[in-house]
Amino acid sequence: PPPAGQSRARLPPPPKHPAIKRQVAQSWVMANVGVPVNEPVRTYPPGSAERLRLQHALAEMQASPRALPMHIDGLPVEGSGAGFTVRAPHRHAQELGQLHQATVADVESAVDAALRAGRDWSHTTLEERAAVFLRAAELLSGPWRDRVNAATILGQSKSVHQAEIDAACELIDFWRFNVHYAFRLREDQPISPTGVWNRTELRPLEGFVVAITPFNFTSIAGNLPTAPALMGNVVVWKPSVTSMLAASTIIELLEEAGLPPGVINMVTGHGAGALDAAISHPGLAGIHFTGSTDTFRGLWRQVASNLGTYRTYPRLVGETGGKDFVLAHESASPEALLVGLLRGAFEYQGQKCSAASRAYVPRHLWEELRGPLARETEAIPMGDPSDFSNFMGAVIDERAFRKHEAALKAAAQDPALEIVAGGTCDASTGWFVRPTIIATEDPHHELLERELFGPILTVHPYDGDWETALRLVDETSPYGLTGAIFATERRAIDTGMRALRHAAGNFYVNDKPTGAVVGQQPFGGARQSGTNDKAGSALNLLRWVSARSLKETFVPATLWRYPHMEPD
Repeated sequence: PPPAGQSRARLPPPPKHPAIKRQVAQSWVMANVGVPVNEPVRTYPPGSAERLRLQHALAEMQASPRALPMHIDGLPVEGSGAGFTVRAPHRHAQELGQLHQATVADVESAVDAALRAGRDWSHTTLEERAAVFLRAAELLSGPWRDRVNAATILGQSKSVHQAEIDAACELIDFWRFNVHYAFRLREDQPISPTGVWNRTELRPLEGFVVAITPFNFTSIAGNLPTAPALMGNVVVWKPSVTSMLAASTIIELLEEAGLPPGVINMVTGHGAGALDAAISHPGLAGIHFTGSTDTFRGLWRQVASNLGTYRTYPRLVGETGGKDFVLAHESASPEALLVGLLRGAFEYQGQKCSAASRAYVPRHLWEELRGPLARETEAIPMGDPSDFSNFMGAVIDERAFRKHEAALKAAAQDPALEIVAGGTCDASTGWFVRPTIIATEDPHHELLERELFGPILTVHPYDGDWETALRLVDETSPYGLTGAIFATERRAIDTGMRALRHAAGNFYVNDKPTGAVVGQQPFGGARQSGTNDKAGSALNLLRWVSARSLKETFVPATLWRYPHMEPD
């Protein structure tokens, strides 16, 4: 709770009584919102009040594990499925909470609650819905900030900076900018000639939306269910088991912000099996997904097999994998490239969808860069992220750790590879994988093609010209999420942007391929990286509405004959 005397929010809770709701809806019609600005990033310097508050929140959250129930129809539900203990990835002994696997009955209950809530929520005004999420943004910006950041640091092993830019700033930005974009969409209306009033109504989808969210970004976990809800939809939300501490905090925040019961229903555990009851339901209207490519393909096949049973064709919006690249031109700044590789590959242990995992560097530049890059990689501090001196924490769980461990063991024995830095793992206290640089002369080695989703960067020193390198980068990976080129020569930059037009949905010049900011770089990729519906933009919100064209004629015609039919 906020300190004594501090207001919980600057916005009043939205009214819930139907009569009051109708009155407020009439007074709010055609209200507008200002243009938002990005939430300022706090830096938590030593001795600062913000640092002390966050450290206090971390200590409180570590003191004892908590229950992590489902939330169905606005109520916490423990569930009767198998139990899970959520532990800190960087500390095996640290229990953070307990949850239960959702059963088919739990999912069916969540669907029923959503459909009941939809009867009212789908008819609320945009102003009423916006008030909930604007208030949620104010709560997160103020009294809930430390709590959500602490949950992200402990549950997902994020450094304080990575938690701040994700769990606080990006989620606040999602809620504020989504409201802004929703109002802009409503303003786009057709022309009306004299005597006719034409309108476009952005209706919510008919049915409910399933939101399936990943472990790596608290902001994505918060945005995927709330973006459809802002547009009038109701949602069944299934967060990742390994991000449940943050997800549980988000649903509690939304309920305090005034989200009506049943609008977003959170079910816990693994999705396989239990979610079938929602995916095959005739009322499924859409899926909002971030996760693995294989899982999204499976969902697409599952939806396709049920097309004849749905009330409407479900919208599938997905952001999946990536094999994100950094390509350096011979004119690239070595200092800028060094920082771009270190931050792009190793922030949050390389567990960003956008993280650099393959790099192509001219051989002469690689010879200059190799030594400094190796030294800086070896110097990266890694450990418990509640120690603010650490740059990296642990990978998310044992499954991820074992995958990276196997890849590094294989790399050490592969004559086509050279481990330049790192290459070790340590599971004694947590799931720690050292940041690793691997060099290879084989431009099609599987480490340049296979997504690992960890702190492993493979570098190919190339000898050919710029155009050949561009073709290599474009054709090597089936993905198309993010990428970056480093060059100071303008012609090389322009050529690179054209040649790699479809290789990355988020393309960076002289910067790391990570760190998209809401309102600045809408995020998403195509090819096998997803449907590229650009989270954090009006493009994404359009996927959660079904437009209706309305024509009202004030003085209708009373004669059916046209003038040309009259005799000469």
